[in-house]
Amino acid sequence: MIRLVALTLLALTTSLPARAALDVGEQAPDFTVTAALGGQVFQYSLADALRKGPVVLYFFPAAYSEGCSVEAHEFAEAMPQFQALGATVVGVSADDIDTLSRFSVQACQSRFPVASDEGQSVTKAYDAVLKSRPGYANRISYVIATDGQVVYHYMSLNPARHVEKMLGALRNMRK
Repeated sequence: MIRLVALTLLALTTSLPARAALDVGEQAPDFTVTAALGGQVFQYSLADALRKGPVVLYFFPAAYSEGCSVEAHEFAEAMPQFQALGATVVGVSADDIDTLSRFSVQACQSRFPVASDEGQSVTKAYDAVLKSRPGYANRISYVIATDGQVVYHYMSLNPARHVEKMLGALRNMRK
């Protein structure tokens, strides 16, 4: 069993593309999707969020999976740092809104919204489809400036450094 898990992880990491499709300086595709924050469902608009400041947009494979729960928890714990930098955070996955509504309270601690992209239109626009499992999003995080331009991206199935990388990029924007 351990061998099977190790081979699966190896297959996932070796099938990743070398970079995210949206590179620094490219225009981030606008979108409006159904999201949840603190269990409350609403329409999330990237354009509206960008009017308030930079946006950290992160894609994750599946609510309640171990890595995704860890990542959501880390983003939730770091929200005061994101807010101090004038940024908001939104997570996106192909999960249905009922699942994400619960996830927004539990793993996200009601501190930032998570959006449902069941049809994967947003995931595809950001080239965030997991190549080895097309029904899931890859773990890619973007920092989008108020003008809609991508200023940073980071891709790794390991959730450990996404928060750190996004905070670093936001700090660099202020220099």
